[in-house]
Amino acid sequence: MCGIVGLFAKSPELEQRLGVHLAAMLAQMSNRGPDSAGVAVYHDPAPPGSSKLTLYSADPAQQWGDLCAELAGTFGAAHEKSVRASHAVVLVDADAGEAESWVRSHHPELRVMSAGTVIEIYKEVGRPEVFAEQFRLTDLQGTHALGHTRMATESRVTTEGSHPFSTGLDLCLVHNGSLSNHNTLRRKLQREGIEFQTENDTEVAAGYLAWRLREGASLEQALEGCLDDLDGFYTFAVGTADGFAVLRDPIACKPAVLAETDDWVAMASEYHAIAVLPGADEARMWEPEPGVVYVWEKAVV
Repeated sequence: MCGIVGLFAKSPELEQRLGVHLAAMLAQMSNRGPDSAGVAVYHDPAPPGSSKLTLYSADPAQQWGDLCAELAGTFGAAHEKSVRASHAVVLVDADAGEAESWVRSHHPELRVMSAGTVIEIYKEVGRPEVFAEQFRLTDLQGTHALGHTRMATESRVTTEGSHPFSTGLDLCLVHNGSLSNHNTLRRKLQREGIEFQTENDTEVAAGYLAWRLREGASLEQALEGCLDDLDGFYTFAVGTADGFAVLRDPIACKPAVLAETDDWVAMASEYHAIAVLPGADEARMWEPEPGVVYVWEKAVV
C-alpha cells in the first residue's frame, strides 16, 4: 500500500503556494506510506542552453561546489542552484543527457535523481511529515507536482528505492500497486539497453516508459502500452514538463480520486488528501475509469 498525490496549478496564486498544498496533501497520505516519501516539482526553468540536474549524495559532507567546478571545467559553466538536505540542484551549460551521463560516469557515488530543464526530484527514507520539513517543501513554488508515500512490500527501504522514479528528461513516475512480471520485463528491457539501479518493480515500469518513449511512442501511447505489457495492479501518475498523466490498470483495484476546480486539478489515492485544498468542497470529483489515460497539460514555461 502506498499513497499518491498530484497537483496541477491553473492560476498564478496556486502556483505560488504549490509547495504548501503539496506538503499538506502528502501528510494526509502518511498512513498509506510511512517508510519513505518523495516529490517531483516542476518550476524555475533552466536558462536557454542550460540544463538542470537534481543530485543525491549519501555523504553529509558532500562538497557540491567542487562538483560544480568540475562540471564547469568540462562544459564551460555550472553552478549550484539550491541544496535541500541530501539533494542539490545544479545548473549546467550543457545538454541534460550529456550532463547526466558525465555525472554517472565520473561520480558513481552520486545518484542523478532527475535531469531536464524544469523538473526537480527529492526523496528520502522516513515519514512524510518529517520529509516535508527536512526538504522545506512549503518554500517551493511551481506549475505542478507529484508526490508519493511508500509502504515497502517487495524491495528494501532506501532513498534510491523511494518514488518518484525518473523515466527520462523532465519525466517521472509514481506508483501505487505491484507488478508481477517485473523480473521478466526487467531482463527484456536490459537487453534493450535500459539500466536499473534498484530491485524495485516501479523502476521497471519507469524503464518501460523510457524505452517506449525512446522508440518514438507518445506519452499516451507509452501508457496505453502498459495495459498490454505490465501484469499486476497499479495506479500510475506520470509527471511531464507541462503537466501530468494518470492511468489505472484494467481491474483498477487500487484507489484513486480526481478533482478539478477553476484553480487546480488534483489526484490522490484517497479523498482526504484533496480535501485540504482550497475550494475542495465545490470541486468536480470523480473516480478515474480503468484502463483510461487522463492527461492535463499547459504550455512549457
